Amino acid sequence: MNLRKKLADSDTVLNWFARRFAGYIRKVHKNTAWQRIGYEELDALVDSGEPVILVLWHQRLVQSPYLFPLDKGRVCTITSAARAGSMVGRVQMLFGMDTIAMSSHKRHVALSREVLGKMKQGISIGIAADGPRGPERVLSTVPLVWARTSGKRVFGITYSVRHAREAGTWDHMLLPRARRNEGVLLCREWTDPVPRKASPEDFEVLRQSLEDHMNQITAEADEMMGRTPWAPPQTAD
Repeated sequence: MNLRKKLADSDTVLNWFARRFAGYIRKVHKNTAWQRIGYEELDALVDSGEPVILVLWHQRLVQSPYLFPLDKGRVCTITSAARAGSMVGRVQMLFGMDTIAMSSHKRHVALSREVLGKMKQGISIGIAADGPRGPERVLSTVPLVWARTSGKRVFGITYSVRHAREAGTWDHMLLPRARRNEGVLLCREWTDPVPRKASPEDFEVLRQSLEDHMNQITAEADEMMGRTPWAPPQTAD
């Protein structure tokens, strides 16, 4: 193992970077004048001890510690066991969030059992539904499977800011300016019922509906901040 890989896999190094990034996230939040829109129902549910399923796009992970009311209840996020996902998990744990690492070796049945166990304890579940590697804004069926099995309500969450840049990553990660800024935290429930015996065709309709819901609320947040809403990449004929 070469030195570079040893450093990249070092807990000491990873924890140092996690603390630095957490500091950046806190600075962004502190120096941004936020509007918090649509959270009334989510706040009430979490405050009463009722867990929910939270969905966001991978691009909007930077402010994820502030997208859930941590003062009212607990949330567990699903992260990748790979190096980048491990870093996300370390950062979120610094804010008091729980995490479950999803690896290629962990069967979906085992992961779902772990997730459902968390929800039975009253812990909400959050997932970046196009992660960990994309394609960008193509929603996986995972949150739908959990909604079908648990019967819990699904909320789309997102944020946008006036001043930010996009990283050159597959998800075009939004990196807000850490000094004086304006921002919006937006939450809206997705209300389509998920039948326990939905056919594969019905499931695809539901998947597309939730994907559209996420794109709609993210576009609304971007428009409020004067940002150009995301458009799907053009494919060659």
